[in-house]
Amino acid sequence: MSSSGLGLRLAACLLNISEARRKHIVEKIANAALGKNGQKHPEVSVLNIFSDQDYNRSVITIAASIDALGNSVLAACLEAFQSIDMQVQEGIHPCLGAVDLIPIYPLTDVGVEECGAVARSLAENLVLHVPGCSVFLFGEADLPEKRTLVQRRKQLGWFTRRDFSALEPDLGAAPARRCGLTGIGASPYVMNCNVTIDSQDLTLGKEIASAIRGSNVNGLKGVQAMAFPHEGKIEIACNVESFQDQEATETSDDSQYMAYSVLGDRFSYVSPHYIEARIKKLASDQGIGTIGRALIGFTPQECKNCAEYAIKKSIGEFWKIRGGIFM
Repeated sequence: MSSSGLGLRLAACLLNISEARRKHIVEKIANAALGKNGQKHPEVSVLNIFSDQDYNRSVITIAASIDALGNSVLAACLEAFQSIDMQVQEGIHPCLGAVDLIPIYPLTDVGVEECGAVARSLAENLVLHVPGCSVFLFGEADLPEKRTLVQRRKQLGWFTRRDFSALEPDLGAAPARRCGLTGIGASPYVMNCNVTIDSQDLTLGKEIASAIRGSNVNGLKGVQAMAFPHEGKIEIACNVESFQDQEATETSDDSQYMAYSVLGDRFSYVSPHYIEARIKKLASDQGIGTIGRALIGFTPQECKNCAEYAIKKSIGEFWKIRGGIFM
């Protein structure tokens, strides 16, 4: 990702909130990121909204200049905490917080360390402005350990827990039942890619998710995967991390890896096409087909390109032009 040529230093937040079934609430939260009292910030754009009814979870992609991103995301979070109550929230997807996850990623002429500083400042502001808000930190915001999101989630029991009482946050008081616990951090871009298999067998889905997981032998590097019941089938939900690897140099659409650069640092990630092909092969070996693939937002390159275009053209509600996805 080379310089935008716009004089802007851009970063993105993929804001994960525990609400999808009330569309007007999700849109209200997204619009809060753009400004208040009708005054839209010229260097902020909501690029995409992806909402999933079964999961009862939305991902709002907010792009902005690095100097404006923290306040923009803070405004969206304040609206979310007013509107979402974890005491009554229901959904298939694991979550601990009304605002469940706030990852910040560099796009153009910004380093991940600076994104980490923005994330830490945002965390401090959230616990200051929202009574009952509790935060855990990950990645470049978690100093000095810099523990990954997966490590933190395992430590906190994110995959199975809905009881907040025994959790110990990094910032804030013990989690309140309404707000829950929010993860805030920074890292190179993490893409979300889901593939649905034509089966209702959750055990089979978990076996496929395990087979492609990067932590396992013959798994896909940088890929974390889980299986969930979804719209009467099984969905393999993947987080696809960017990593630095000089050997991962393939960049065509059909290759295993895609590559990009930020501030001269080269990153790679497993392509969505390759992930879908691997899942399709594993499912086919069990006599099962696949139904389709959903990219939750953008690849790193797409996010950067859309952010530059939207901010250059002062399109705050870019997601309306692109077409928000509500499943």
